[in-house]
Amino acid sequence: MGNKWVQGGASVVSLALAVLLVVFLPEIVHGLTGATVSWESIGAQFAALSWPMVLLMTGLWFASLWAYTYVMTSALPGLGHLRALTLNAAGSAVSNLLPFGGAAGVALTFAMTKGWGFATRSVVVYTLVTGIWNTLFRFILPAIGIVGLLLAGRIPDSRVTTAAWGGAVSILVLVAVVAAALYWERAADLLGRAVDGLLRILPRKIRPADRFARDAIHRLRADTTDIVHHRWPGLSLGMTGFLALQCMIMAACLTATGSYPGPAETVAVFALSRVLTSAVITPSGAGIMESGTAALLIAFGQPPAAATAAAILFGFWTYTIEIPWGGLALGGWTLLRRNSPTPSTPDPQPATRN
Repeated sequence: MGNKWVQGGASVVSLALAVLLVVFLPEIVHGLTGATVSWESIGAQFAALSWPMVLLMTGLWFASLWAYTYVMTSALPGLGHLRALTLNAAGSAVSNLLPFGGAAGVALTFAMTKGWGFATRSVVVYTLVTGIWNTLFRFILPAIGIVGLLLAGRIPDSRVTTAAWGGAVSILVLVAVVAAALYWERAADLLGRAVDGLLRILPRKIRPADRFARDAIHRLRADTTDIVHHRWPGLSLGMTGFLALQCMIMAACLTATGSYPGPAETVAVFALSRVLTSAVITPSGAGIMESGTAALLIAFGQPPAAATAAAILFGFWTYTIEIPWGGLALGGWTLLRRNSPTPSTPDPQPATRN
């Protein structure tokens, strides 16, 4: 009961902080960039939005959700796209309302999938695989953003340019190493040995047992290898399509507000916005993402009011709208669950290698 009160209090504080960050967004943007922004000027940007542009954004948003269902159906054999859409919507709504909301989203995922007849082990593997793919692509995004700025010549200093190339390559190499460890047993063993060696540097009192990392990596690989081996194209293409469509939403928001800085800069702004959603101080980095996105757009020479409006608009399509949408999905699932007490699907199992 005590933990529930603490979690409830943390959620209220986190949501209140997110609201305050948005309310005082003009002041925050001024503090970050020195630019003068008011809610009146931001409101004028919203009033100028055309219905065709709003419809385009809506279509891109729904298409991005549908693209992500390919990640989900690849990670959980037997899951249909409509159920994946429902599962994603409900989980996102919970995650967007709570700090560290991912844990609550996972709990809801288990409840919904168990009601559909999936085995616990299958859902555990699904959670691991989707988490890994989301993390890998979250690492890749900053590298893509850096390369975009480099190709656009937005980093003129030669020393900074060299460091930027080094950072981008390092990130991509790290992703390649982790992907190889998931796919090849020999690579997993080598990575585990390397991590075990690093752990030996720690003081004995807090040092884990020998072979800790190696065994953990092998356990992880054993649980995910079948899905990764057989379904990595669907996982990767689904995630790529999802992020590409979200980037197109960003471009639409920038175009609609007159703050489009160019393709390379748009990719960089999108990459930064996705990284900032990892800030756990507010649910999905709400308020923090908008501030950082607006600041980078202004640094690219875009009008302050238009840049701030674009950041808020993008936050609406990637955060705010998911709450009522997820509420509808969760309500529909609850209603159908009451009317159908028995699972309507067999107990699917992960694919196995021949």
